[in-house]
Amino acid sequence: MSGRRSNGDSSVYFSEADGKWHGWVTVGVKANGAPDRRHRQGPEEAGVRAKVKELEKLRDAGRTRKAGRAPTVEQWLTTWMDTACARKVADGTMAPRTLDDYRSKCRLYLFPGIGKHRVDKLAAEHLDAMYLDMLRRKLSSGTVLKTHRIISRALKVAMQRDLVHRNVATLVEPPSAAEVEIDPLNQTEAKAVLAEAGRRRNGARWSVALAEGLRQGEALGLRWKYLDLERGVMKVWWQLQRLTWQHGCEDPHACGAGHHRKGCKAGCKQHAKLKNGCPRPCPKGCKAHAKVCPQRTGGGLVFREPKGKNKRLAPIPPPLVPILKAHRKKQLQERLAAGELWEEHDLVFCQENGRPIDPRMDWEEWKDILQTAGIRDARVHDGRHTAGTLLIESGVSPRVVMEILGHSSMRMTQRYTHVGSALANDAAKRMGDALWG
Repeated sequence: MSGRRSNGDSSVYFSEADGKWHGWVTVGVKANGAPDRRHRQGPEEAGVRAKVKELEKLRDAGRTRKAGRAPTVEQWLTTWMDTACARKVADGTMAPRTLDDYRSKCRLYLFPGIGKHRVDKLAAEHLDAMYLDMLRRKLSSGTVLKTHRIISRALKVAMQRDLVHRNVATLVEPPSAAEVEIDPLNQTEAKAVLAEAGRRRNGARWSVALAEGLRQGEALGLRWKYLDLERGVMKVWWQLQRLTWQHGCEDPHACGAGHHRKGCKAGCKQHAKLKNGCPRPCPKGCKAHAKVCPQRTGGGLVFREPKGKNKRLAPIPPPLVPILKAHRKKQLQERLAAGELWEEHDLVFCQENGRPIDPRMDWEEWKDILQTAGIRDARVHDGRHTAGTLLIESGVSPRVVMEILGHSSMRMTQRYTHVGSALANDAAKRMGDALWG
């Protein structure tokens, strides 16, 4: 064996044992403190020296991959969500619902689409093929765009941690999200909702929804100490959200709940309550059953502060003040009737025992109000769109509407301007008068 030394700690030598040239380059230090040396080999000395020089360039530029086999995309996404994203949720810089959405998009699209590729071997054409498949399956462009943003953010962190040399997601142009069409209630329909809601317990909940344009979670998380009925101002500082349960056990298939065992049948009692049943065997990483895991974590109803401009002050319309005062009086009577069963959360809208209202129950109440009032079907969130539309039609400046609703950009508020038909019709009439008298 004859040895030759290259620059620094690199070495190139010929091995008589296998008749090949070998090159070694020290690129750093391993986690255990030992030198991280990389190997290159070939039949020709010149070829091996070229490989050594290329590896040295990568080392000097800080672009060498970490030691060991690179993880698959599925493995890296799982690690990224369970560590970096989970930490951001813990320190409040990421909303728990955002991480829930990440997990859902990964399970439904990213894992099946590109999960088996090694993260350092992922190419732009792999992403193009996945997005094309999603669009052919009639998924919305908004869903594809969200999926693209998730993999792009994950690869950005992978690049920062030397798992990949570049973020291939930046080489792909994702589809633009289509503008979501809003379908608010008109003024007559809104008044019919208020009339029907006024006959019900917690009817003021829907007066607040249509007058203030609160999101569902903001309305259900509203607390009395943040309402100043004398000054006519409310602080939208908290929201109620239902988070998805996560398994606390190491192996979901061996979960103490029992029904994660392989070979379980969709007809068994444990799966009777699941909408889509359960395949046999239950797929690895299945989240549908985490809610029955004895060690489940992170789910259920929680209160949390909204982010950014969503935390805001909102003026209360004068006619709404006596409605809220009457509602508070009825709630105090319910509290006395409940006695020791009352759970104090200081909620403006709650159950008869003071506990928070489940968003699902709230949704069912809204649907029942619409049906009883003889009004077309609409989403709970359409109440927020109704508030924005009525404000615009009443001549309120879009900038003011943006502040009241807590929009992060004027673009979101401008969605209501094209439905303000009353103003548009008035403008057309004025133009007609100006031109033709």
